[in-house]
Amino acid sequence: MKLITSLVGIAALSFVTSALAQEEETPSPAPEEKASATVEETPTSTPEAKTATTPREQPAAQKKEKAAAAAPQKAPSPVAAAPGKKMSAEATLKDNENRWSAAIAKHDTATIESMVAADFIGVSSKGKVQNRRAMLADVKGDKDTYTSTKAEKLAVHMYGSGVAVVVGMANEKGSGKDGKAFDRTYRFTDTWMGRGGNWQCIASQAMELRK
Repeated sequence: MKLITSLVGIAALSFVTSALAQEEETPSPAPEEKASATVEETPTSTPEAKTATTPREQPAAQKKEKAAAAAPQKAPSPVAAAPGKKMSAEATLKDNENRWSAAIAKHDTATIESMVAADFIGVSSKGKVQNRRAMLADVKGDKDTYTSTKAEKLAVHMYGSGVAVVVGMANEKGSGKDGKAFDRTYRFTDTWMGRGGNWQCIASQAMELRK
């Protein structure tokens, strides 16, 4: 009986020893990592984060500076020159008569041609009826030398907004092709019409005043 008990005890001891050995050899599972224990806290601020501010934190002045820098820079527009004062019809017509007289002294047919209508009709101081071509031919063929030509005592009479009659006097001083000096004065009437934004002389009549 004692022998059986001893054998049972030995067997039980061997079983326990074997079980303990297995427990030591079997690795125990690693404990689960808790997020709260393993996650490192991110620092609330870094040197870079301190220097960079959010749009809400930026002062208004900084916002304006950034907006101005982001916007495309426009080249400064040149300062527009002040437009000249528009001449009245009366002033324009008087200026035309003065330029016409000056053009006669220079035998400048181009200036006169620019002011005379294509359908112009006129009566010269010698009583000759002339169209535009004939009148310009007389100016071009004139052999007199002028020292002074001027329009005087100009009076402008408006008929509506597009027709005007200018009455005045023209004085011419100089010498003829024969060398003789002359001092001539004419009374003239010019009729002007507004066409295409310009005044054109459509009719003219002149008469030399005898002294």
